[in-house]
Amino acid sequence: MRISADKIASVTRNLKLDRSLTLSAEVRAEHGAVLAGRILGDKSSYNQLEDVHGRLNVLHGDDIVVGALGHRNALHGYEGVLPKSVTPGQKLNILNMGGVIGECISHNPDVGQPFEFEVLGQVLVYPEFQSRLGEPANIRMGALKPDGKAPDCKVIYVAGTCMNAGKTAAACAIVRRLSQAGYRVGGAKLTGVSLMRDTLSMRDYGAEVTLDFTDAGIVCTGPESAAQVAMTIFAELSTRRFDVIVAETGDGIMGEYGVQAILADAELRALTAAFVFCANDPVGVAGGVEHLHSEYAIDVDLVTGPCTDNNVGVRFVERAVSKPAINALTHAKALGDHLLAVLTQRGIRQQ
Repeated sequence: MRISADKIASVTRNLKLDRSLTLSAEVRAEHGAVLAGRILGDKSSYNQLEDVHGRLNVLHGDDIVVGALGHRNALHGYEGVLPKSVTPGQKLNILNMGGVIGECISHNPDVGQPFEFEVLGQVLVYPEFQSRLGEPANIRMGALKPDGKAPDCKVIYVAGTCMNAGKTAAACAIVRRLSQAGYRVGGAKLTGVSLMRDTLSMRDYGAEVTLDFTDAGIVCTGPESAAQVAMTIFAELSTRRFDVIVAETGDGIMGEYGVQAILADAELRALTAAFVFCANDPVGVAGGVEHLHSEYAIDVDLVTGPCTDNNVGVRFVERAVSKPAINALTHAKALGDHLLAVLTQRGIRQQ
């Protein structure tokens, strides 16, 4: 079956697909399998799809869309699972703006019901020149591969209590200030569900190169994949000889995307140049800072996020956990200056 796709989701970017595609009626129900399908109905909210360039496009009923199978566990979005089997005509759901496709089993009322996606088939690719034999497409094709080399880099980790805790704002503020100070900065998104938005924001703020888990062939991270994917990303960025890498962990330190596996990995912890913690509220600050210290021997260098939106929160943080508290939105330069001072104190300077 031949189709002309209306929209190709960013989750498929490793494959560099054209709009004109050949589909197979046999679909492999596996993470990363690239499918084409038809959007059923229209929505007025959470109705956009990120394309392979990072541009957001509004989805409409009857659009032919290309995405990839996966799962999602988002507190403020959709919970979705990988279906056990997939056949043409089956109705699945678009689980996020990056084009992840699965069976939605619960949703946050703020985003409403997800789009329905009527499966047309699995995309075929033709890696051999002039070959007529197509291979079922998966985003692992063209992805970064582990090379066994240990990463050689310094990392500023940015973690938080959950999604929407201000992690990307903090990461961007740090990237901008370090870049202004002459540091060569790389950026990374280590965990979450596939979406280019956060790493593109880091690029906008001065990161020379950014990578995320989808570049390593993963649709949605979990405890079994997160640490190895982080190693792969850091090993690749190490070849660029950056002075420092700013790495955001999507979701929270107690979420289901595998952040705990990264925090527990001694080799990844050994790369730490600084640790920034983002929290939504005072209880999250107190519990998170204590949890990081007791469970992983991680001492937080700075607290930011909505818990620092005004002086009430700043006072609480500084009094309750004895950590500097600086808001990334209202005091971005001060936040960056604090991290500059931390790096200088630890002997991490521009090459």
